Amino acid sequence: MARAPVKVVLDTNILVSSLIFGQKPQQIENLILEKNVIGITSSILLAELADVLTKKFHFNEFRLKQTEKKIEKNFIFVQPTSIIKILRDDADNRILEAAVEGRCQYIITGDKELLSLGVFKGIKIVRAAEFLDIFYKKAK
Repeated sequence: MARAPVKVVLDTNILVSSLIFGQKPQQIENLILEKNVIGITSSILLAELADVLTKKFHFNEFRLKQTEKKIEKNFIFVQPTSIIKILRDDADNRILEAAVEGRCQYIITGDKELLSLGVFKGIKIVRAAEFLDIFYKKAK
């Protein structure tokens, strides 16, 4: 009997890294695009991504719309119903909310404050390389 695909929330820094630099974050995004992993996000996380891509990486409207369409097509959107306020950076709390609402097994991030939690409500918080190691070990 096949196991259900693992559910993950990708922090904005992971999505940006995938789009701009590739490497391990892009490998994780590819797992989502190939439906081997279920990507969970929310409209507020997508808005944060759009803001970062526009302000820091000067995405034009066309490139931004293409990126948003790809995420809308391949990720499941959740509408968090609980408010979490445990981290200093409020944007990081939105990631926790989406992961809880989406019943995720992992949050993938490069953010030190999120990583310092280790686990939140049973959700493991890991770096991209660590997630790939776990994913491919389980696939064997």
